[in-house]
Amino acid sequence: MAEQLAALADDRALLGRTSTAERVSDILRSRIAEGYFPPGTRLSEDSIGGALGVSRNTLREAFRLLTHERLLVHELNRGVFVRVLTVQDVEDIYRTRALVECAVVRGLGEPPYALEALRAAVTEGQVATLENDWKGLGTANFHFHRELVALAESARTDELMRSVFAELRLAFHLVEDPRRLHEPYLQRNRQILQALEAGDRAEAERLLEVYLADSLQRVVEAYRRRVGEEPPHDDRGPLAAS
Repeated sequence: MAEQLAALADDRALLGRTSTAERVSDILRSRIAEGYFPPGTRLSEDSIGGALGVSRNTLREAFRLLTHERLLVHELNRGVFVRVLTVQDVEDIYRTRALVECAVVRGLGEPPYALEALRAAVTEGQVATLENDWKGLGTANFHFHRELVALAESARTDELMRSVFAELRLAFHLVEDPRRLHEPYLQRNRQILQALEAGDRAEAERLLEVYLADSLQRVVEAYRRRVGEEPPHDDRGPLAAS
């Protein structure tokens, strides 16, 4: 509990002088995506509000925003919890990913493309693999797909997929073997990058379609094994109310 609160206190500087619910929700979204607050954790208004130095009303509005994004759930007379996804949620997220990501690649126009950020994400994944940092590799994979979506140069698409990726990471935090989950896709990221470097949008889209279909199958199999005996919400989580 102390470690998580200290990390939030460090985030306090990000709020600046104009503390808003949107900025608080940005901080909490990032922390949830990073796994600081695992799925099923009850979030304490007093602890989080104190760590960030924000009012109860501001924090409740941030909770409301994240509930709308399906990252949190409010349970009557129990409080606010980090959401535990269902298998159906995971399948729906991947349908959204396939629709958006493949459409972005299909609509890129004529090469050359601005691929520096994609190359950096592949390099990030390679470094994480050399260091046996499998959660870091998972983060690098998310960065790759975020930058792939960013090639559309659409703020609306970026915002949509930011929420989708954050929601998907809730599932990844419950998978017991992150290496098995993420390692096969580093090479696939590199192949998609190489197709785009060659200006071959059709091949990049084909690779991406197969990638997402295989990833869905792998994630659902791993996730179903974990949530088949889903534990109850943990009121003793890192920020559980005392």
